[in-house]
Amino acid sequence: MVNDRAPYQRRVLDDELDELMSALPAVALEGPKGVGKTRTALERARTVHRLDDPGEFAVARADPSRLLEGPAPILIDEWQRLPQTWDLVRRAVDAGAEPGSFMLTGSAQPSVPPTHSGAGRIVTLRMRPLATSERGWEPTVSLASLLEGTQPPVRGATEVALADYTAEILTSGFPGLRSLSGRALRAQLRGYVERVVDRDIPDDAGVVIRNPAALRRWMAAYAAASSTTAALATISDAASAGGHRPSKKTIRSFRDALSRVWMLDEVPAWIPGNNRLSELGRAPKHQLADPALAAQLLGVQAASLLSGEGAGASIPRNGTLLGALFESLAALSLRIYATRSDARVGHLRTARGRQEIDLIVERADGRVVAVEVKLAQTVSGRDSRNLEWLRSRLGDQVLDRVVITTGRSAYRQADGVAVVPLALLGP
Repeated sequence: MVNDRAPYQRRVLDDELDELMSALPAVALEGPKGVGKTRTALERARTVHRLDDPGEFAVARADPSRLLEGPAPILIDEWQRLPQTWDLVRRAVDAGAEPGSFMLTGSAQPSVPPTHSGAGRIVTLRMRPLATSERGWEPTVSLASLLEGTQPPVRGATEVALADYTAEILTSGFPGLRSLSGRALRAQLRGYVERVVDRDIPDDAGVVIRNPAALRRWMAAYAAASSTTAALATISDAASAGGHRPSKKTIRSFRDALSRVWMLDEVPAWIPGNNRLSELGRAPKHQLADPALAAQLLGVQAASLLSGEGAGASIPRNGTLLGALFESLAALSLRIYATRSDARVGHLRTARGRQEIDLIVERADGRVVAVEVKLAQTVSGRDSRNLEWLRSRLGDQVLDRVVITTGRSAYRQADGVAVVPLALLGP
């Protein structure tokens, strides 16, 4: 899904990548296939080694040291095909490689990891599918400004409506698929899922799946659990549909295999670094790499999503499948923006489920922006009550409170809560 000849579309990650390469000898881009890692790296590379090319791979395996030859920056594409590449670059860094010497791209974590983690030598960046601001919409509200804690003015208007968000969910954030629609798009997404199961997991991750059909069913059940904290046993029950339930060992192998090829992008539970909150749940919130993959696995299209149908496997959730996938799109975008601000994203749920906050963006100092995601044009007091609860418990540790909507205007309510249409949110 990489078109090296197409005009390059600059990504949010590019600024961080440029900054790191100006100061560090080696940077690795990791993420699922098709997100644009190679295309981004090719914008900077002067020497390219493609290890997914059989000829180049054969030469590199016979003489790995050749991978370090050529004008810098040197790109080693799909490095996980030859795991010793990682240690080779690490040793070159230890030997005094100049800043901007190496870029590595990887679409999987090898089953046999390198002998050294690369910590302190190779800095890794996670690349995800396109955020909403990278899809042609013009943001007016900056996450970076919200993280400053000054509660800046929130303004802007958009013509993006619910049907447009639905279309974006189904189109996907994979750059190579953006020009497709209808049957051609669905065929490509279906082929993507099939390749993950049949080729990427065994070839790139080195994991043998003995029952591919069971893995596909489990992926569909996992897709139905998008934006929930459903227990793995619940997902497995939905996948078995009354038949044979996979063993715990099989479930672990499924999760491990999908994680290795970056198909899972779970939002971790947010646990504050103090004791001001207690009895917090620790289960992650389930997300696939792109909500379009979840829609494809569940066989839903725009009409069924907009009608509130098409839930797929039976997974308990509050609200509709479209609401869950809208939250997936918001989480994907917010995580990209947060990385640019050196922040991380989690979710909050008390152990008994009485309070939940969809997304928590945390600065390095532990202060947060709390975010609720609502599939609605308007906001009521009920929509922000958990945000107010968190502020009452944590005080000025909460920098800002935000409700992301499908509405047309961005504004601040009288209580200070920022109401922001997803199309207007940017880095």
